[in-house]
Amino acid sequence: MKPAVFHVLLALADGDLHGYAIMQAVRDQSGGQIPLRTGSFYRHLATVIDDGLVAEAPAPRGVVDPRRGTHYRLTPLGRKALAAERERLQALLALLEPKRLPASRGAR
Repeated sequence: MKPAVFHVLLALADGDLHGYAIMQAVRDQSGGQIPLRTGSFYRHLATVIDDGLVAEAPAPRGVVDPRRGTHYRLTPLGRKALAAERERLQALLALLEPKRLPASRGAR
């Protein structure tokens, strides 16, 4: 799974969000390491919607701000995909545990 897609799914794991809020969440949770501009974000979003991982959702009750645009939610299939990716990443990290890795540059 592409890192940007993983972060989009992760952003929606706690609840429905509109597009800009998803982009902010991706930036925050990745520490700015996943550069999502509007165009690339909506391309990734279209892919996860086409794959059935994300669906459009109604705006939260009482929210009638047209600037917030469409809201999105993680589908059950999207939750399964996110869980599978979590397991894959945990397995990779487990492989690193017994390894003695060289110190990073600048470390003494």
